Amino acid sequence: MNPAPLRRLVVVLAATVGVAACGADAVSPLPVQPPGPTTLTPTPVATSAIPAPTASPSRPPPTSARPVAAPPTPTRTRGTPRTTPPPTDATPACQGAVRYDLPLAETEVELLRSLCFATGAVLRIQGIGPGLVTVDRPELVSQHYEAGVVDIRFVRPGTVDVTIPKEGREHTITVVVR
Repeated sequence: MNPAPLRRLVVVLAATVGVAACGADAVSPLPVQPPGPTTLTPTPVATSAIPAPTASPSRPPPTSARPVAAPPTPTRTRGTPRTTPPPTDATPACQGAVRYDLPLAETEVELLRSLCFATGAVLRIQGIGPGLVTVDRPELVSQHYEAGVVDIRFVRPGTVDVTIPKEGREHTITVVVR
C-alpha cells in the first residue's frame, strides 16, 4: 500500500480535529500513523480562548408582561357611504391624469356636456382647424395645435369651458379639473 494517501488522511484528520476542538491543549497525533522514519510530527497549534458573549441586550427589557398590539390595518369594504353626493348627470366619475381622445368625425359632440379630469390630463380634439377651439380660462390650460389636432393640457385645478365649433354650431364642454 502506498503511504502517501495515508499521510494525506492523517494531515486532514489532524487539521480537522485541531479546528473542531478549539481547546487550549495541543493536538496529539492519531494512532493510525504508519511506523517508520517517514512519520509526520505534529506541530503545536496556537489557539486562543474565545470569550463567551456578554449578555448586553440591544434594547431595554419590556416594562410590562403584556405584549404591545400592532395598530389595526385599514380595510376597505364595498358599499361605504359617500361623503359627497353622486353626480346628477350621466357623466362617469372623475378620471385621472389621462389623455382623452375626441375624434370629431366619429363623435356626437352635442351629447358630451361635461368631463372631469385630474391635473395633468389632456383633452385631444382630432379633426379640427387651427384657432377654432377656445377656452374661457386660458390660465388653467396649456393648448397646442398640430396637424388637425388640438391638445389641451389641464395644468391647474378649476373649471374650464372648452368651445368646439362643428357644423356651424358651437358646442361647449365643461371640464372640471381636480
